[in-house]
Amino acid sequence: MTGSPGRPSPGQVTIADVARHAGVAASTVSYVLSGKRAISEVTRARVLASIRLLGYHPNAGARALASRRANVIALVLPLRSGMQVPVVMQFATAVVTTARRHDHDVLLVTSDEGPAGLRRIAASALVDGVLLMDVELDDARVPLLRELALPSVLIGFPAEATGLTCVDLDFHEAGAACVAHLAGLGHRRVALLGAPAAVYERGTGFAHRTRSGVREAAARHDVQVVALPCEEGAADVRRTLTALLAEHSDVTALVVQNEAAVGPVLATLPTLGRQVPRDMSVVAICPDQFAEQSAPMLTSVPVPAEEVGRQAVTLLMSKLGDEQVPEATLLPPRLTVRDSTAAAPAVHAVDGH
Repeated sequence: MTGSPGRPSPGQVTIADVARHAGVAASTVSYVLSGKRAISEVTRARVLASIRLLGYHPNAGARALASRRANVIALVLPLRSGMQVPVVMQFATAVVTTARRHDHDVLLVTSDEGPAGLRRIAASALVDGVLLMDVELDDARVPLLRELALPSVLIGFPAEATGLTCVDLDFHEAGAACVAHLAGLGHRRVALLGAPAAVYERGTGFAHRTRSGVREAAARHDVQVVALPCEEGAADVRRTLTALLAEHSDVTALVVQNEAAVGPVLATLPTLGRQVPRDMSVVAICPDQFAEQSAPMLTSVPVPAEEVGRQAVTLLMSKLGDEQVPEATLLPPRLTVRDSTAAAPAVHAVDGH
């Protein structure tokens, strides 16, 4: 079915048709669509009404040719062992949602090709810029990023970040905040149950930075700390906790940086004679939603995946617009006290478990 007499059918509508219908110049319609120039609210509303009425859809191919842009950004997300998929998907969702607000689509690159994958993306001209996740301290992709003309933002920090654009939670301070909270409650023997061993072995930045923050804060607050990697399965968590308490029976608090292990930790502790929080306080670095759904509700430092994802896209869009951006954006940690932490027991009795 064609459009009404005198009105083009939706597939044939041009920007000139919209301008004629709204009684404005074609350039005004373009500015309303791009947001590159301030337009009065009355005129903007009239143009948007004409766009809806006529069913106008900007031609992405023509727009890309005119701007020499693909209007696509790449999110490089290697899905490797030890990664927390629910949290990763929160990052990805925030990236996609924010990119759409900037009139960009997202190409998700999940294969672990390292520098070769980046070089392929850059050579294809399929994307305007790239976001990198799962950043390692000695990341093999970083030297290539410095060479490529392709704008980039890292979600995470390598050991040497000079000349790069990076954004993340300040995991060093997150670990320190957990220890400071426990020290304030009188705990003097604390254990960090960290990410799976594979994450540390890869040199993934967030895990090492958290562990560093925990250790530095422990020294500052006269707290003894033992740091262990922690796998995700219930049987692995039980083995880790059993070995920990056999060797360090005076530990009265845990910092857990492994969302998948938190549930098994809370379930296992009572079977080992440690009630939470009476005998063992637990603080986690995990999303708020996860902490609030645990029993007991967890004292936690949230991983602000949505905010980090939004900021990463915003920084990349600024770079695409040739704007100056900060090299480092570290979001400060926010510790929320809930039901899983309490004053350290005055005397911890070992019950033989």
